[in-house]
Amino acid sequence: MPKDLTLIAVTVAAIIVSAAIDRRKTVHGVRRGWRMLMNLLPQFLLLLIFVSVFLTLVSPETLAAMLGRHGGSLGVIAAACIGSVALVPGPIAYPLAGMLAESGVSLTVLAVFVTTLMMVGILTFPVEKAYLGGRLAVLRNVLSLVGALLIGLLVGSLL
Repeated sequence: MPKDLTLIAVTVAAIIVSAAIDRRKTVHGVRRGWRMLMNLLPQFLLLLIFVSVFLTLVSPETLAAMLGRHGGSLGVIAAACIGSVALVPGPIAYPLAGMLAESGVSLTVLAVFVTTLMMVGILTFPVEKAYLGGRLAVLRNVLSLVGALLIGLLVGSLL
């Protein structure tokens, strides 16, 4: 069974179990979740537009040039900045990292780039702030950035 169908089946089963326990709370929860989704949808669509424009305008060769062929401190800083701002989904980020590796970008730089792509979200910050609060959103992003840099250093020292 595909992952999407498994997730849908588990969700439906959880809703059925929840409804059997307390129908009123389940209906309230589903309605609240639906409203949250509808409120989030315009922001999500805007992010998808940004991703599409970014992936259209910036080729892997351009990214490789921006990240530096041999890494070093400037490459790591560039990777952290670009990865923090870009919003690229995992299924695109990993093949992109493979192309960048073939272009000569160091594994340290790639580790920082991919980790910040997945963990740090400058473009998603307004959404995080709305749901988590400003202080927690900033703390999560700062700790994720520090973690990404540590991961890059660890990869660089081990490989």
